[in-house]
Amino acid sequence: MFSLCSIVVMERIDTSAVAHAILDAPGWARVGITAPSSCLREDAALELARVIADAVDAPAPVPSPEQSSLPL
Repeated sequence: MFSLCSIVVMERIDTSAVAHAILDAPGWARVGITAPSSCLREDAALELARVIADAVDAPAPVPSPEQSSLPL
């Protein structure tokens, strides 16, 4: 039986943050994943993965106490 004892907390990845990370990635990486060369596709995929991982690992921005909140 497989035990998940080592995983303390499992979080769901925010798909909105991933989408924004992809759009913020360098243009060459976004276009590069469609390149005919497998070497370029791999480099582009690694760059996109790095950008997404950085965005997911980044701490959530703390709202400024000077910013007033608006009711929804």
